[in-house]
Amino acid sequence: MKITEKLKKRNENMEGCAPVTVAFLGDSVTQGCFECYFDGDRLETVFDGQNAFSEKFRKLLNLLYPRAQINVINAGISGGNAADGLARYDRDVGAFRPDLVVVGFALNDCCAGKELLERYTESLAGIFGKASKQGAECIYLTPNRMCNKVSGRLTDARFVALSESFMRMQNEGILDEYVKAGKACAKKNGAAVCDVYGKWTRMANTGADMTALLANGLNHPIRELGELTAFALLDTIFEN
Repeated sequence: MKITEKLKKRNENMEGCAPVTVAFLGDSVTQGCFECYFDGDRLETVFDGQNAFSEKFRKLLNLLYPRAQINVINAGISGGNAADGLARYDRDVGAFRPDLVVVGFALNDCCAGKELLERYTESLAGIFGKASKQGAECIYLTPNRMCNKVSGRLTDARFVALSESFMRMQNEGILDEYVKAGKACAKKNGAAVCDVYGKWTRMANTGADMTALLANGLNHPIRELGELTAFALLDTIFEN
């Protein structure tokens, strides 16, 4: 990807080349959300931006290009979906004129069922289009897997109910359909694909307990797996 050329040039010529800006547009996983809890009737989330995968990705780039100024825009919002991302793109991403936009939606979108799959792909296409018009490259980041069983850590009946809902999206293949459609949309619109979902699926197929790897027992990966996404993104910019 051209982003690597920009990183190389900035690293070699700080005074003569512009800083490199990477924007992340997505949901709670992008934002850096981990454990969840109820405050009365309100569902709350533990926010930990230092452990967001975008920050881990920035640190990797800084290891490789220590003289390059790399600006990271984390435009993830908990509860967000692709339609929301398209609506706020100009404000949250476009205003910063990024060189690369990483788009990560599906976990919330799929909860609407297959009936809104077309809205999902139309929204992704709109995001890719806006980025392209600004001259930015795009990566479609597939999501992690959601829970496939009720975690024994969940004792609150409200969390159990949420878990059962997410289990259905995962176990009935609805999230699979969204990921498949998102990858096809990215290919059609000239965006690269970073298939983290494929990595999670391979881990699941080899016996790993994927529900145990979710910080909230539902859909937020544990902090350690942020490295998996960061390295996958690194592979993507080098291989495309």
